[in-house]
Amino acid sequence: RMGKRRCVPPLEPKLAAGCCGVKKPKLSGSGTHSHGNQTTTVPSSSSGPLQNHQHTDGNNGRENVSDLTLGPGNSPITRMNSTSGALSPLTRPNGTANSTKNLVVTAEMCCYCFDVLYCHLYGFPQPRLPRFTNDPYPLFVTWKTGRDKRLRGCIGTFSAMNLHSGLREYTLTSALKDSRFPPLTREELPKLFCSVSLLTNFEDASDYLDWEVGIHGIRIEFINEKGVKRTATYLPEVAKEQDWDQIQTIDSLLRKGGFKAPITNDFRKTIKLTRYRSEKVTISYAEYMASRQHCFQNGTLHAPPLYNHYS
Repeated sequence: RMGKRRCVPPLEPKLAAGCCGVKKPKLSGSGTHSHGNQTTTVPSSSSGPLQNHQHTDGNNGRENVSDLTLGPGNSPITRMNSTSGALSPLTRPNGTANSTKNLVVTAEMCCYCFDVLYCHLYGFPQPRLPRFTNDPYPLFVTWKTGRDKRLRGCIGTFSAMNLHSGLREYTLTSALKDSRFPPLTREELPKLFCSVSLLTNFEDASDYLDWEVGIHGIRIEFINEKGVKRTATYLPEVAKEQDWDQIQTIDSLLRKGGFKAPITNDFRKTIKLTRYRSEKVTISYAEYMASRQHCFQNGTLHAPPLYNHYS
């Protein structure tokens, strides 16, 4: 079954979204499990959109997605192309969105995220703008830590943002304002991994099973037991990493979206599902340091060489 490709309109100006789960709960196909529905509100900030666990909806622009919640930002976005029937410049001809020959995402984007975080944590001026493309994309920045790569922060946006400003903003938002974790510190830098995901090829699915584990990210819309619309999303790698099948993934998203009633197959059929793909790259702090070795002397970053990297 093939879904109909479409342009996904901006949900709200610059929405923040959480991408993935924190741990690997055991899920059953019955859908009667619970994943915790505590609500923790994070105050708004002028520094950018925040996420929280509060399940709200309506004109305030907040929608539940996974562990985090979409929240309105305060800066303009690049609107998606509403006339071509596809995201621009996201879609590639002949289904080559994830082909290595056509990838837009690069390791340099992760290096830039590390630059931004490093400068912030050490009080240096922010680095100059990088050389990679500044085209607009929906994007996520993910931080993981340690040998087991435990999640340490993951926030992004479904609204297309120019990459230079988008990566800079979501680097700090995901590192410092993910409500599930305390802000990242200098001491944690050596253990960090950074991933940048650019979302592509949004399609309307024919039903809640019209997607593939490990291939598609999914975003669901549903009406909860109180008659209120909710949304939730997982990036493509989440279901595979958690060893979930389609039903387990859908049920987990429903719980993360705040649905508390028993989940039946008839209810699953009422879900509106959008599938998408992502281009993703991950680097470790050690790889970042190696790429920036000319910027460091005696283990200390000096701002001028970092600036020179982009000049």
